[in-house]
Amino acid sequence: MSSFSRESTAEEVVDGLDLSGQVFMITGTTSGLGEESARVLAARGARIAMLARNAQANLEAAERIRSTVPDADLSMHQLDLSDLASVEGFAAEAADQFDRIDVLINNAGVMCCPFGRTTDGFEMQFGTNHLGHFALTARLMPLLRQAENARVVTLSSGGHRISDVDLDDPHFEHTPYDPWVAYGRSKTANIHFAAELARRFGDELLSLSVHPGAIPTKLGRHMTKEMIEGMRQRAKASSSSGQGLQYKTLESGAATQVWAATTPELVDQNGKYLADCNVAEPGTGEIGYAPHIYNPPTEAALWDLSERLVGLSF
Repeated sequence: MSSFSRESTAEEVVDGLDLSGQVFMITGTTSGLGEESARVLAARGARIAMLARNAQANLEAAERIRSTVPDADLSMHQLDLSDLASVEGFAAEAADQFDRIDVLINNAGVMCCPFGRTTDGFEMQFGTNHLGHFALTARLMPLLRQAENARVVTLSSGGHRISDVDLDDPHFEHTPYDPWVAYGRSKTANIHFAAELARRFGDELLSLSVHPGAIPTKLGRHMTKEMIEGMRQRAKASSSSGQGLQYKTLESGAATQVWAATTPELVDQNGKYLADCNVAEPGTGEIGYAPHIYNPPTEAALWDLSERLVGLSF
């Protein structure tokens, strides 16, 4: 479908685009994919709202962006996705500072962390990766509705293949905690959320989920050598080529989410899961998707559960 591939960079997918006047809001901008996406989009003239938990690290990321994009239109905002009060506070701030949001990129996340709970008592990976972004998107819907062609891009992962969501025990209250299973559940939840958002609000916005690929970033800071080796073995076992996990550069890793946020090619692909700057296909391997996604009953049930857990409805 797309002329781009796994080697394409974020700069390449926006080459020639003029994003002047468009408002992009990105979570998790202190490093990695979030920072690179912000840099590339700012270089094309977009106004970027950088959302992160660590205010100082966010400021330093903005300084790095301005070192290569001196006229970057950036604003920095404090947001902790593991705290619903923080999400509510930021949304109130955004309502005062912005008249619309053209694109929301739900980029931030945690990966394979030790067992823990968010401020509101949710299992940390499900609570941060899914519920935090669910609540954020809900609270920002009034601003998204003010945009002419709003988009919501939600970062998932090939790790969704590890597990579907568990609607009966989402917080590991009765199941022994496994960091990989928790990660897989949260990344599947991201895909289900994007699909259900498209189903419910497809006449108002474009909603997509993205697998960026395997990129060495701070996301994996909790992983032990044994966990990394297990990930490699799992990837090798599911790879049709037998090559296993193939890392991307940061510049290529950011490409799919930037492409999802900007390309007109996807206007008729609402709710789809993307990888390597294309709509992903079912199958094994790094970019194939598992059969438990694209399941409308599960998507609707997860949506209902999420509304109850965060105390918000769209």
